[in-house]
Amino acid sequence: MDPDAVKSTLSNLAFGNVIAAAARDLKKEMVAKDKAQAAPASHDEVDLDELLDDPELEKLHAERIAALKKEAEKREVLKRQGHGEYREITEGDFLGEVTGSEKVICHFYHREFYRCKIMDKHLKALAPVYVGTKFVKLDAENAPFFVSKLAIKTLPCVILFKKGIAVDRLVGFQDLGSKDDFSTRALENILNMKCNHDRLLSYAALIHNSG
Repeated sequence: MDPDAVKSTLSNLAFGNVIAAAARDLKKEMVAKDKAQAAPASHDEVDLDELLDDPELEKLHAERIAALKKEAEKREVLKRQGHGEYREITEGDFLGEVTGSEKVICHFYHREFYRCKIMDKHLKALAPVYVGTKFVKLDAENAPFFVSKLAIKTLPCVILFKKGIAVDRLVGFQDLGSKDDFSTRALENILNMKCNHDRLLSYAALIHNSG
């Protein structure tokens, strides 16, 4: 037999064995990969079934539902008290409105003052966001008694009440950089700061959209 032919035959056989072995290895890898991909799905299904029957999870779910229900009920009570909107009141309403809620922001304004209208815009934006705080406004010209009692000299004047007591005030725009183009967020921050971090604007609505 031709030695070169023998070498060629052996070489071809060796190459064939290598290819066959590689094919077997590839097949094994593919089978292993398929098993690995299938295993997590099966595992997830088992875990999910276990979680659904977990009494601790059911307890947490029930507690969460109860908390949401309680929060919704509290929100409805506050709305009935005039929270959630920016409303105009009269001098005759003032005491009842201020003492009827734990937290109240009252804007004493003048109908013709441009800066009072700017303040109106921002307070109107905050009112539906911070349902826990009542937002009202009172025409200073039609409330001479309380303007005098509260020593209001400059408009707009925003007074912060807690449990019927005036805890602080925002006079004009002096705390807002004395500029007309301040943001609602800037006003929000000032109002909270003036309450000595007591969070007058607490118990926010479930969403917080002020800009």
